[in-house]
Amino acid sequence: MKIAVSILGANFADLGTEVRQLDRAGADWVHVDVMDGHFVPNITFGPNMVHSLRPLTEKPLDVHLMISQPQAYIPQFIQAGADVVTFHLEAEGDPAQTIQQIHAAGAKAGISVKPVTPVTALRPYLSQVDMVLIMSVEPGFGGQKFNPAMLEKVRWLKKEAPQLPVEIDGGINPDTIHAAAEAGVEIFVAGSAIVGKADYKAAVTALHRASE
Repeated sequence: MKIAVSILGANFADLGTEVRQLDRAGADWVHVDVMDGHFVPNITFGPNMVHSLRPLTEKPLDVHLMISQPQAYIPQFIQAGADVVTFHLEAEGDPAQTIQQIHAAGAKAGISVKPVTPVTALRPYLSQVDMVLIMSVEPGFGGQKFNPAMLEKVRWLKKEAPQLPVEIDGGINPDTIHAAAEAGVEIFVAGSAIVGKADYKAAVTALHRASE
């Protein structure tokens, strides 16, 4: 079980300190939400930010591309230091080619679907990717409420591809993480449940304990 801490709600004026604190607090991955203002109604990080973060932690950088044209930017993000690159099935381009591009550039490939997209649409790609990210909220903004109905997607995935790691993003906190773990989730993206709290280590520990 891994906690991937989203830095979407971090203090951007002191992001380096935030990432170092999360590292010391026991975060397993650093989750970087990349938004283009087109695929989702928000704008966040680019490859230069990933490049700046890379020397600050040895933890995997989990880059979630919520952008319309992932193939145009995948090489830059991987060169900047991304370990895992996840793109959306709903984005432009052939998903199989996007997966191949990620692997060819040296990173692990994840694929994600929005809440309205049937999880069965991922079936052709499950043997090609390294991870599936299930969005329990509409992508674009942090702090949204967890939608337990999305756990049915997780259960389907664990039957269809039991060895494939499943990540979940949206509304993960000590009250929701246990149900997600029971459904089969192995990687939990947590933002507001950790970032901004007075004690990052206590917040990470609380999630680990609540998942059991």
